[in-house]
Parts: sequence; C-alpha cells; structure tokens
Amino acid sequence: MDEEQSGQHARQRIDKWLFFARMAKSRSIAQNHVQSGHVRVNGTLIRQASHMVKPGDKLEISFERMDRILVVKSAGDRRGPYEEAKLLYDDQTPPREKTERLTLLEQAVRQPGAGRPTKKERRELDKFISTANDASD
Repeated sequence: MDEEQSGQHARQRIDKWLFFARMAKSRSIAQNHVQSGHVRVNGTLIRQASHMVKPGDKLEISFERMDRILVVKSAGDRRGPYEEAKLLYDDQTPPREKTERLTLLEQAVRQPGAGRPTKKERRELDKFISTANDASD
C-alpha cells in the first residue's frame, strides 16, 4: 500500500470498514447489512457494499437491538482486537434511556398470591380449608 492510500486520507469500502471496525463478524454479513438498507452515510441510505467511506463520514447503523452513530476517524488495515478497532471511529451514539424492564430472574419469580398456587401452597390451602371446616362442624 502506498503512502497516499494509507493513513487519514484513505477511502475504503463500507463493508470492509464495518468488518475492520468489528461492527460485523464477516464481510459477507457486512455486505448483507448494507444491502438490506440498515446503513446511512451522512444521512443518505446506502445499498451498495462498494460505497467508499472516508474520515469524517457519519454512519448511522441499525442493528437488531440498538442503533449506532459513528464518525469514521480512519480507514482500517486489518481486523484487529477491539482496542485497535475502536480507534477507527468516534462513537456518538446517545446513551440508552433507563427503561423499567424486569430482569430474567424477576420475570421468573412469581409474586406471592399471584397466579396459580404452587403445590406447596395448594397443600397449605387444603390444610387450612380442612381445619376451618372441622372447626365449623
């Protein structure tokens, strides 16, 4: 690679950049993501994986669980570790709002008295009812 292509002024295919920045596990996944219309560059919807990005471009990427807003800082040379990959972009994604969601454990735990009784609760209820009936007789 010559001096003109490397460094801050390089342009790179968006699928390659997404792969190097660790936004996609493979280039083919990155290509599918772009072709599906989940990527915008500077506000424009991009559907070609061969679209070139340069430093300063603002990317809006829609993922299944979260949308990301990234500003390209430089082109990548390889898919390296996360610490190296995050030098390729500036993350401008707004922080997530705190939502009142139950954790998986909280969802699994039933509040006492709510819903169908457990076997233990049913035995206690039967015992209570039988003692109440015996006392009234």
